[in-house]
Amino acid sequence: MEDVLDEVVSSEDLKKFERVYHEQLHASNVTQNAQFEYAWCLVRSKYSADIRKGIILLEDLFNKEGEALKRDCIYYLAIGNARIKEYTKALSYVRAFLQIEPGNQQVQHLETTIKKKMEKEGLVGMAVAGGVIIGLASILGLGIAMAKKG
Repeated sequence: MEDVLDEVVSSEDLKKFERVYHEQLHASNVTQNAQFEYAWCLVRSKYSADIRKGIILLEDLFNKEGEALKRDCIYYLAIGNARIKEYTKALSYVRAFLQIEPGNQQVQHLETTIKKKMEKEGLVGMAVAGGVIIGLASILGLGIAMAKKG
């Protein structure tokens, strides 16, 4: 599974999908498939600026109507964030995916790989703290929402 985080797209593929995306963008008619394929290449780039651009395109796609690519978007958002060492974010995407498909072994392996990278880099405590902060923020938000209702 570490291969997925280390896999780098070929420059030919990146250029091919970038060309298709920009042609459609210029024509103001970008298909979800073209945007996904370009983003998929970008998150597998060796440059963090490309990876971040891919993450933005995937987030945009995920927030659009329709379920067609949401599953794949979540998976590649996890990979992209892990590749730029945003491990807490990557794990949140992995966990969201596993809530939908708890038995998905590919995603379970990705989760294990991300956790190993965090351990290697000494970031496990930060992820736990980040999870606590996110959890507290969610609880606080829920409390505020309930207080306004009442």
